[in-house]
Amino acid sequence: MTDRVPMTPEGHARLEVELKRLKSEERPKIVREIETARAHGDLSENAEYHAAKERQGHIEGRISLLEDKLARAQVIDGTGQGTDRVSFGATVVLSDADSGEEVSYRIVGEDEADVSLGMISVTSPIARALMGKELDASVQVRVPKGMRELEILEIRFDPPS
Repeated sequence: MTDRVPMTPEGHARLEVELKRLKSEERPKIVREIETARAHGDLSENAEYHAAKERQGHIEGRISLLEDKLARAQVIDGTGQGTDRVSFGATVVLSDADSGEEVSYRIVGEDEADVSLGMISVTSPIARALMGKELDASVQVRVPKGMRELEILEIRFDPPS
């Protein structure tokens, strides 16, 4: 797969830290656990050995996934971009036309998304509707609860935290 994976510099750094930890700490630890379990004798009935091998498979799978994402990463640094249009990395303050409620979302890569922190994936319905729109524009978005009309009140690029 050659699709690029958009992410912020912070998201890229978090994935690199996780990959380094898995390779330098978790992988050697699980190898030691397997060796210890193997020393207990008959592997056909050794639950400790089989559990360690299963954990090793999960760790190796996560390492492969992270290596793939980092290899395909398209790191997009939004700082310094204009605030006239919504783009990747922007924090967008919106007003819900029905409730009048103001919400703020930062548009980030899929691995960085956390709605509870106000970070939505670039592939989410709201982000897709906002991308490229100008300040004061209104957009209609279909969300699980139905249609929402949102007005763009502010577009900004916050410095990395």
